[in-house]
Amino acid sequence: MRPRADHVVRRQFARFVMVGVLGFVVDSAVLYLCLHGLGFGLYGGRLVSYLVAASTTWYLNRTLTFGDHSPPAGQWARFIATNGIGAMVNYGSYSLIVALLPAGTFVPLLGVAVGAIAGVGFNFTASRRLVFKPDAAGARSTRTRARP
Repeated sequence: MRPRADHVVRRQFARFVMVGVLGFVVDSAVLYLCLHGLGFGLYGGRLVSYLVAASTTWYLNRTLTFGDHSPPAGQWARFIATNGIGAMVNYGSYSLIVALLPAGTFVPLLGVAVGAIAGVGFNFTASRRLVFKPDAAGARSTRTRARP
């Protein structure tokens, strides 16, 4: 028996969020490494941490969330480009937090958290529909299967 489409979407969203939580941990760790270990500023460090986290989440979403087995050539770039709007929302939220709140140890972490939450809805939809979409043959074979 095949799971209903809405169940599949909910399961994918739950996995997408779990991958996002791991991405948040990677993002935060790399940001603090950039700030305190490599001497980057708040904005340059955030750019580096975002790219590392986005690469991590692309791979995990590809394998765990969407089970995509297509050739990865170009997919990472499509993922980064497609999620660019979500990244702008994410980075804009982060920038707003670090600009408006008094400086403190946890302010960058709060900025990363607010940015991640702001971008998740857009990024899930864009990833599901534009990056990890099933090929036409796979979609047809799923639709034509008889239900018991």
